This record gives sequence, C-alpha cells and structure tokens, in this order.
Amino acid sequence: MHDQNSIIKLLKEKSATKQIIYRNTKNVFDNLVNSLKEKEKSLSDILKSDTDKVELEFKSNGQFDAQLKFAGDTLLFHMHSNVFDFPPNHQVSNSKYVKEDNLRGFCGIINIYNFLSDSLKYNRLNDEGILIGRIFINKDNHFFVEGDKELGFLFDDFANQQMNSDMLDQIINVCMVYTLNFDLFTPNFNDVRLISVHQIATMSMNQKIKTSKRLGYKFSHENKS
Repeated sequence: MHDQNSIIKLLKEKSATKQIIYRNTKNVFDNLVNSLKEKEKSLSDILKSDTDKVELEFKSNGQFDAQLKFAGDTLLFHMHSNVFDFPPNHQVSNSKYVKEDNLRGFCGIINIYNFLSDSLKYNRLNDEGILIGRIFINKDNHFFVEGDKELGFLFDDFANQQMNSDMLDQIINVCMVYTLNFDLFTPNFNDVRLISVHQIATMSMNQKIKTSKRLGYKFSHENKS
C-alpha cells in the first residue's frame, strides 16, 4: 500500500521536475523564436538585392508554433506541452548520464517539420509535412537532437551539451541546409493516376492531389530497418 508520504515524495520529485522541464523547454522555444527572427533579418539583409527571387518570412502561430519560410520551403517548429520519458530499452535510458539520475531522462520536446510553403499558403489539407528532427531538453537544460543525417549525430552529446543561443543558431542552420538539399521528387505515376470528380471540382480551391517531398523517398534511418 502507498501512503501519503509516497505521494508527497512523487510530487516533490517527479512532478516538480516536470514543471522545471516544461519551463526549460518553453524558454528554449522562446529563444528559438528570437533566433528565427534574427535569421530572417540577417538573411534578408544579405539577400536584399534578390528579395524578388528569394522569399524569407518568419511567422508565429501562438505560443507553441513558429515558422520560417525560405523560398519554396517552410520549417515549422512545434513545442509539445507535455514532458516525456524514454522506454527502458532506449539508449538514453541506458546511458551513464541518466542512470546516475533517472530524472535526467525526462524531456520536453520541440518537433521540427519541413513543409512545402505552397502547402501552407494554399491550405492544401492533403499535403504532408515531414518530421526532420526533434529537440529534447531535460531539467538541467541539457539537450540532444534526434533526426536524419546531420541532425542525427551533430547534437547527440546529451551528457555534456547545454542549450544556448549559439546551439540554436547551429540547429537552425543545419535544418535549413538539410531542407534545401531535400528536393521535391515527382510522385510515382501509379500513385496519382486516379482522381475523383470531387477532387477535380475542388482542385482550384484546395488542390486535393497530395503533394509531399516524402512520396517515393526513404530516410536513411528507414533503410536500416
């Protein structure tokens, strides 16, 4: 049986820790928003003579969402309001850093998505965005990034990395380069050969044919499975 002391202990330890993690994650996200604004301004200043060719725009949709649009791509950063733990068999749970203090394994998450800018501009509800990375932040403001290619190994030192403005700028740079190098592939003919009368009737308004960089493409981590 659990007594009241057990409840008080959990409230003091786990619940209080989760509140700290939430505040850390929100602070990181707020700093990320500022970094995105600065990135838009600095790139716009450099490319001001080419602004008719390269479109740059920062946009915020509430306290948990931020977007950076550049050319035909948009990076969407979304902070989850909950705190998560890792499964017992996950490498984070089995790391020396977390085994020394299991509360270090609880993290807030900022998801990073890549959308085609036109998908958002024209409200193409059938289009798909792609999760390219996730930033995990713990109670000590340590972090790591999970993702594909460079995002999967440049920021993986959870035990020693602490989040700061320089780290955020590096993460944004890597995300932008990754996105710019990830081009839109023509979908397989058989995937788009059938279309309904309803889709044709509404296409001019909402472009119902699904468009995504993901069609016909496998990420490197998927090829390992």
